[in-house]
Amino acid sequence: MVSSPRPLNILALARFNTGDRFIQRARERGARVWLLTKESFLRKKPWRRDLLEDVFAEPDGTLSAGTVNTVSYLARAIRFDRIIPFDDVEVDAAARLREHLGLPGMGATRARVFRDKLTMRLRAAEAGIPGPDFVGVIHHEAIRAFTERVPAPWMLKPRTEAGSVGIKKIGDADELWREIHALGDRASYFLLERYLAGEVHHVDAIVTEGRVAFTEVHRNGLPPFDVAHGGGVFTTSTVERGSPDWQALEGLNERVLSRFGLLRGVAHVEYIKRREDGEMCFLEAGARVGGAHVADLIEASTGINLWAEWADLEIDQGAVPYVLPPRRFEHGGLAQCLARIERPDLSSYRDPEIVCQVDDPHHAGLVVRSPSHARVRELLDDYARRFAEHFLAVMPHYALPPLR
Repeated sequence: MVSSPRPLNILALARFNTGDRFIQRARERGARVWLLTKESFLRKKPWRRDLLEDVFAEPDGTLSAGTVNTVSYLARAIRFDRIIPFDDVEVDAAARLREHLGLPGMGATRARVFRDKLTMRLRAAEAGIPGPDFVGVIHHEAIRAFTERVPAPWMLKPRTEAGSVGIKKIGDADELWREIHALGDRASYFLLERYLAGEVHHVDAIVTEGRVAFTEVHRNGLPPFDVAHGGGVFTTSTVERGSPDWQALEGLNERVLSRFGLLRGVAHVEYIKRREDGEMCFLEAGARVGGAHVADLIEASTGINLWAEWADLEIDQGAVPYVLPPRRFEHGGLAQCLARIERPDLSSYRDPEIVCQVDDPHHAGLVVRSPSHARVRELLDDYARRFAEHFLAVMPHYALPPLR
């Protein structure tokens, strides 16, 4: 491990993910960790104040320049060495802050390819990586040509929002133009792409010095867009190891991460297996740990905690060779949903394959593992049905805030 004349000081930017295992590993390595969040999330999340030096909160809606000013003010007294985004929405802010303060790690230009969906599409297309046809919502004649060339339905997506936030499925050109005109000045911050039907997958990876050192491949049940917009139980499970789908996605993911220039860290990349021809297509890439308890799922099946490994990579910054810890090669599964009550009673779920229960308020969720791929799928099918019957709540989908 790298020695230092003083403890490393790490500033974590977070809203949704607490990143407890990252903080724990950093503390084990002798680092000190501060947290910057937003005021509303200060009250919502059980931040590990026993492990954090301090927790700071900005007003909700603070713009990027305000965050730079806030952190620069803190840096008068605290000499930050690393800035880490625990959530997708903080990747841009962390990159700008690193450049502003002269700190190591991904800068704004490289971070953009992991946040801006139009930039992702352009970079993938340049590399010949398959993906949906697309156009930026900028030049109207190009949009008209797209709608004449590409059959509906289409997906209208915010370029920098996380997950399925703000995405709309558009059925025809008249509906599209109504939406574009309603967006007004914010239209150029959107992407239009062809809707692809198929099975959504995610590939989670550890990258060190441009080399993929760890890969796990998973297939979702219902697509995340369908769960977010129509309600339902989210499930995801390990793709059968060594299968053609695993091999195809492992190879494609290495191409994506290499072309996108991820030097060091963790990645969560989404793909879809097109129903019409079975081709694997790139959807979206994130330079962070996957949300929705994906890290718990991966730790269950492999023994590898992505948060802890990310902390090691960020602390060492390539000064010592990264070595992946011993791992398992089992299959894992996750089922979870919004619940009508704050603390659902899951005591009737007693299968020996259950590893842990999701401990979020108003959520029902279980993580399982087994040597058998078929057994994991069997359990998830059963849990999805029972969750829908006993716990499932559906809330209105989050709408985008007004243009600031």
